[in-house]
Amino acid sequence: MTNADESAPVGASGPAEVGIIMGSSSDLPTMQDAADVLDRFGVAHEVRVVSAHRSPLRMVEYAQSAAERGLKVIIAGAGGAAHLPGMVASLTTLPVVGVPVQTRALGGVDSLHSIVQMPGGVPVATMAIGGARNAGLMALRILALSDSRIAKQLVDFQGELLQHALDQDAEINTP
Repeated sequence: MTNADESAPVGASGPAEVGIIMGSSSDLPTMQDAADVLDRFGVAHEVRVVSAHRSPLRMVEYAQSAAERGLKVIIAGAGGAAHLPGMVASLTTLPVVGVPVQTRALGGVDSLHSIVQMPGGVPVATMAIGGARNAGLMALRILALSDSRIAKQLVDFQGELLQHALDQDAEINTP
């Protein structure tokens, strides 16, 4: 994993296709799940701290340069006021997947409402509270639309999920 202030991709060789950004390094334990999924599928990504409130000009530059730098999807996680995913979505035409980070005060419901209640014209694909793993999988599904290698890996992954469920059923449903 790269340092949050570096721009080099992690996970796979080549230019980053997915940007994983968060408002604070305290969000990394949640957002690491997205990076882990992308690592498993061999998709290059970058991990950065880009705060909508503490470094708004940096956020603008990040969002506006993302496509030019080769990113195809941005996963943005934030807690509390959680403006990062929506602000980034307003500044780029790339798909933005929002991850509400759990907070102490309201358990992440505040984050969820901040991300899911976007005005018309500024879409953010919002995951469940703490749903960075699914955010990584959503990014993979978006990439799979134009990458047959990832599409095949996703089919195999779904087969693994099915087999796991069947194995669990067999464990508890013995005659």
